[in-house]
Amino acid sequence: MNTILVTGCAGFIGSHLSEKLLEQGFRVLGLDNLSNGKLTNIASIMKNKNFKFLKCDINDNKIFDELLNDVEVIYHLAALADIVPSIQNPELYFNSNVNGTFNLLKNCKKKNIKKIIYAASSSCYGIPKKYPTSEKSSILPQYPYALTKRLAEQIIFHFGNLYNISVVSLRLFNVYGPRARTSGTYGAVFGVFLAQKLAKKPFTVVGDGNQTRDFTFVDDVVNAFIEMLDEEIKDEIFNVGSGKTNSINTLIKLLGDNPVVYIPKRPGEPDCTFADISKILKKTSWKPKVSFEDGVKKLMESIDDFKDAPVWDPLSIENQTKDWFKYLS
Repeated sequence: MNTILVTGCAGFIGSHLSEKLLEQGFRVLGLDNLSNGKLTNIASIMKNKNFKFLKCDINDNKIFDELLNDVEVIYHLAALADIVPSIQNPELYFNSNVNGTFNLLKNCKKKNIKKIIYAASSSCYGIPKKYPTSEKSSILPQYPYALTKRLAEQIIFHFGNLYNISVVSLRLFNVYGPRARTSGTYGAVFGVFLAQKLAKKPFTVVGDGNQTRDFTFVDDVVNAFIEMLDEEIKDEIFNVGSGKTNSINTLIKLLGDNPVVYIPKRPGEPDCTFADISKILKKTSWKPKVSFEDGVKKLMESIDDFKDAPVWDPLSIENQTKDWFKYLS
């Protein structure tokens, strides 16, 4: 039974991935500093004999020397997310997403690590010039979060090559599903809308709502991560998306009932995100399986997860996103 390290194991995607790996018969060593993750996300696996959780930060040098002795594969998901706080405190993001990744990689030097699988972000493409957007598209990060995720990707490939470790990077597009993060600064659309729905408050729609997103259900994303365990897949970058796009207005219709208020369109955001997934379809056996309609239905079944999420309105959003408009205009 192989031991797999999952950084960010108590986060949205990391918790689902940890569950899946345990189901597949692996030992899972999970790390999380709980800045974004929650213990409730991994409550169902805490008593699993093949799961060990450590609350620690990936910048902590002391933990890795002994910790990595039995690890063969690393899933690196630990990172700070969101646009606004990355603009307000870029140093914090650089330290977590870039320095933390370097600290992890340098400690792999003399270990028996066979593969590192990284959760990258499609935000590295910025405002793409072509849709669907392929892995060969220009890298044009618009804000510090996107930049730090891209820099971490480069670090992983550089040191993976230097230390002869196979590396795979998955550039994820608009992941949604149960346990999606709701705390912290104004962020992802599902967390905003579902909290508003529970509170019977208007949905705050950016622009005219015709902008489209490649919404990708978390189960499909986790299956893509599992697929990367194949030893034949190495030193690759793959887009992971649904292969389709849906508008915010379509999402509103699926969520139903609440009135809608419109807020100003934001600079630095693309009108469309749309993954060209032809490469991953060709080179692996993975493919997305969950339709947008089914994914939203599954998410609605766990809507109570969002009962403690902040309920945003136009004024609170305006106050929270002032730096967004100031620096990205």
